[in-house]
Amino acid sequence: GTWGRGLVVTKVVLATLNDHKTVIPNELPLIQEVTTTLREWSIIWRQLYVVRTGHVRHMIYDLIEWRSQILSGTLPQDELKELKKKVTAKIDYGNRILDLDLVVRDEDGNILDPEQTSTISLFRAHEIASKQVEERLQEEKSQKQNIDINRQAKFAATPSFALFVNLKNVVCKIGEDAEVLMSLYDPLESKFISENYLVRWSSCGLPKDIDRLHNLRAVFTDLGSKDLKREKISFVCQIVRVGRMELRDNNTRKLTSGLRRPFGVAVMDVTDIINGKVDDEDKQHFIPFQPKEFPHLVDRSTAVARKMGFPEIIMPGDVRNDIYVTLVQGDFDKGSKTTAKNVEVTVSVYDEDGKRLESVIFPGAGDEAISEYKSVIYYQVKQPRWFETVKVAIPIEDVNRSHLRFTFRHRSSQDSKDKSEKIFALAFVKLMRYDGTTLRDGEHDLIVYKAEAKKLEDASTYLSLPSTKIELEEKGHSATGKSMQNLGSCTISKDSFQISTLVCSTKLTQNVDLLGLLKWRSNTSLLHQNLKQLMKVDGGEVVKFLQDTLDALFNIMMENSESETFDTLVFDALVFIIGLIADRKFQHFNPVLETYIKKHFSATLLELELTKVLKTYVDNAEKCGITDQLFKAMKALEYIFKFIVRSRILFNQLYENKGEADFRESLLQLFKSINEMMSSNSDQTVIVKVCAFHIPNCREILLPTMTDQLKYHLERQEDLEACCQLLSNILEVLYKKDVGPTQRHVQIIMENLLRTVNRTVISMGRDSELIGSFVACMTAILRQMEDYHYAHLIKTFGKMRSDVVDFLMETFIMFKNLIGKNVYPFDWVIMNMMQNKVFLRAINQYADMLNKKFLDQTNFELQVRKNSQLSQLNHSRLRPVGLVTESQNHSRLWVGILLESSNHQELGFVAGKYFLETFKLFCRRGEKHLRELMESLLVILGAFSSGTTISTWLTARKAGCPHSPFHKNGEF
Repeated sequence: GTWGRGLVVTKVVLATLNDHKTVIPNELPLIQEVTTTLREWSIIWRQLYVVRTGHVRHMIYDLIEWRSQILSGTLPQDELKELKKKVTAKIDYGNRILDLDLVVRDEDGNILDPEQTSTISLFRAHEIASKQVEERLQEEKSQKQNIDINRQAKFAATPSFALFVNLKNVVCKIGEDAEVLMSLYDPLESKFISENYLVRWSSCGLPKDIDRLHNLRAVFTDLGSKDLKREKISFVCQIVRVGRMELRDNNTRKLTSGLRRPFGVAVMDVTDIINGKVDDEDKQHFIPFQPKEFPHLVDRSTAVARKMGFPEIIMPGDVRNDIYVTLVQGDFDKGSKTTAKNVEVTVSVYDEDGKRLESVIFPGAGDEAISEYKSVIYYQVKQPRWFETVKVAIPIEDVNRSHLRFTFRHRSSQDSKDKSEKIFALAFVKLMRYDGTTLRDGEHDLIVYKAEAKKLEDASTYLSLPSTKIELEEKGHSATGKSMQNLGSCTISKDSFQISTLVCSTKLTQNVDLLGLLKWRSNTSLLHQNLKQLMKVDGGEVVKFLQDTLDALFNIMMENSESETFDTLVFDALVFIIGLIADRKFQHFNPVLETYIKKHFSATLLELELTKVLKTYVDNAEKCGITDQLFKAMKALEYIFKFIVRSRILFNQLYENKGEADFRESLLQLFKSINEMMSSNSDQTVIVKVCAFHIPNCREILLPTMTDQLKYHLERQEDLEACCQLLSNILEVLYKKDVGPTQRHVQIIMENLLRTVNRTVISMGRDSELIGSFVACMTAILRQMEDYHYAHLIKTFGKMRSDVVDFLMETFIMFKNLIGKNVYPFDWVIMNMMQNKVFLRAINQYADMLNKKFLDQTNFELQVRKNSQLSQLNHSRLRPVGLVTESQNHSRLWVGILLESSNHQELGFVAGKYFLETFKLFCRRGEKHLRELMESLLVILGAFSSGTTISTWLTARKAGCPHSPFHKNGEF
């Protein structure tokens, strides 16, 4: 056959150890894994040839090809790294769909060695690997089978993307000049997500700007991870004819020209391109927006069409002040005409004095700014729907005085009539609201006013009137009446007109609380309130104005340095912002904060203010109401100290180390306060101390308090997720080799938490989301316990035999249940094997302890001699061959002896001796018989602990326990 074709035999090294030859592959571990995987998959491929031949075949061929590329040794380091990621992702995906074992890896893609990996890390690696494979399977279900894993991994780490478009030609018989508008569109949300790229096309079939021939290129920028997750993205190309009203109008009368008329639209699904699934560079390019690295694609002549919205990262200094205005739809009465009007909407921007702002409207990227924009005209349509979007870019200082003005005019196809047509109505909307915030995003129902044309051109005629129907209702007028209402010299028309707006500004906010902080100097009496309200502002709004917000906070602190009135509030606000960026949702803003500190932060003497407030919090750590804020501050400590250090550096540059002694003293006092807090045993400081847990001396102080708190909450079934997370982190630290001695600390956890964690596991249902995490914690504790710890564990129970028996009963019941029904998925083989290996070691340790605790040789022989009935028993019949391997007659005899005995205490010694020998035999045999061993051992532990006769106890066990280790006939 040809099943082995494509598998390459590589060089090996023969090593001789004690006369045994060992074959050591002389290749990368990844190559070894690929080779092993291919051999395993090829066998399964044969078994599934009829069912899934294509799927498996393609995966095998991919791995063979990639294996050859790696072995060639010609790949650059960055390409090799990406290829390794692609290979491991393909292997993990293939293993899942072929029902093979889940492979767990480190961050570099290497297979984890379970012997060198902590239990907690192993569990978390399984969770991550399982989640990644599951996400891939979900992508398969969503018809994304061919996504390139290499690119997906690369895109996931890239905050911003771009779609490069090169317009080669417009093959369309138009007959007149035209505008070609290209944009990205989400068909499921029914909205455009980018600006238009506009190309003006001449009637002769060439660009109107002939210099741009063969150079019609645009980059649609600012696309982020949210855009990659869109189910569908379309590339929409609209063609607007510019000329006559009707193409068929070819009579000799002079016709109106320059009218924008709809001509056609083309749509292309670019979802695969956006997701990096298409590699045909002759047709499309999909690249991260990095013009310097792609000079052959992007240059100064390339148009940049920005996303209608913010990119996922807004760097300091990236100033943007764009307002996107979309003409949505209208409804216009035909009036005295027999047919509906040919309505043209003209958009312009005016200030409050009635002066038009020039060159502030952009119809599309690649085109020049204009002063007024004219809409497409729909011929004799009463309810036109335009959905035309333009960008309005106004200087920030002019926004508060500006408004959008929309005028409506009927256009005639005959030039003579068209010239006589005047503006018949007007609508407007102010860009700044009464409270100082910008116009809200979304749709706006504008009021259509009618008046004489000259009056409509006068801004003072309408600016004092309500612009939207909502404002009209707020002023007590009806917005739904069919009759016309007079307001001043204007009349409210029955016509309707809707627009939608989207503000993309790093200087103008729509949040009144944030605005109050940014403009705090205008009303200092509200500063206290504004600082408190900042912490209620949506995080997405805060990060958009990150630089301005931080500047405002530091200016408040510096300009009020003589008073401590605002120091604490500013400190809290700073901690809030740092915590916001630490959140997973905004963690991609970390580089922004770093850039701000290095290049834009300029406050000197701030280090003393920040140090003073932080010290106050630490000194009052035990007071009610302080703990939560102190905990947040400790989490933000890294950036707080970066601000302190940067402030001091800037001060030294200006004043040459002036006040250095005061600065050092303030830091010294702060660290002393932190040390005192760490030595405190109060409940309020427990969470804060986690930061110092890696230091042995600090750990000696912290651990007893932390374990007491964990035990308290676990016993009450409170905050289980937080407890599990904290315990996992503690165990993870104690497993490390570079944190100093840990034997004493493992003992503290064993004494205080082992039994509590066991009981938590026992009480949890298998459907609990935390059961796997708690089993991992319990396994980690047992694994990190040394022989000394096991011996010490029994001593903690004192002289009460019943306490030891109860503990062992709980433990063995738990082991039996976990072995019989794993809490982890079947393909978590490494985790399951680690768990069973730890259980086996624990059982062996408990066996020795049982032998020493219960079967003292002197007492055992004395009890045997006292019992004549049992002393006649041939002990050779009780040789430790294991109940599961003995004949049925032997088992029946053994059970009969137990049932006939009347002295359960003496019997316990005999039975215990027998079972301990059997117990050790099981331990030597390995994991295979663990469950059988648990069931047998539980019977004897019951005999040790029972206060009744063994006959009664066994009868109760058989009758009351559906999972009894006894069969119906009394056999094991």
